[in-house]
Amino acid sequence: MRGRLESTLVSLRRGAKARAAAGSASGVGGADAPRAVGAAISALAVIAPTAALALLATLVTLAAAQPAAPAAEPFDEQLAISGLQERIAGHENDPSETVFQSIQVMKGVPAERLLRIMETGFGRSLGVNCTHCHVAGKWESEEKSTKQITRQMMQMVQTINAIELPKIKGLKSDKPAVNCTTCHRGEVKPALDLADKTSQK
Repeated sequence: MRGRLESTLVSLRRGAKARAAAGSASGVGGADAPRAVGAAISALAVIAPTAALALLATLVTLAAAQPAAPAAEPFDEQLAISGLQERIAGHENDPSETVFQSIQVMKGVPAERLLRIMETGFGRSLGVNCTHCHVAGKWESEEKSTKQITRQMMQMVQTINAIELPKIKGLKSDKPAVNCTTCHRGEVKPALDLADKTSQK
């Protein structure tokens, strides 16, 4: 059993050194790692305390030598919009559904105008960027539920403006209307009450 432990310790140490030197999976990395760790744990149950501590120290060293995951680059909204504008060059006035994929609500809206609605209408109204509803680089993706929620919210706004507001008599506007900003005021979640201003002084 001791020989088995020593063999496992050697493998683990070699793996740790290789990871630290190369910054990538090697030694006991990849498919060999589970077998090596399993063998070490089996030996740990029957070995002396001193050897057990040595094994634990090696495992800690191995874990510390794992290369850190690269940090995700921050989303650059202006760069993304510029890229989309380049893609639709020559088709800015075409109906958005003929230029972009997965257009369900704003059919007939010119492609260039659709980009501006997304950026200045939705983005500023909710205080978010494109990635609130979209997967960057995969704009047609339906992965995020916020995209479908936005569609339903748009339909709600259309119903309010076209059907409900005209029912209210006495409004001082020939065409009363609400939009995203009416409720959201730059926040993802609309407020349900007003903050106590006296407590903020």
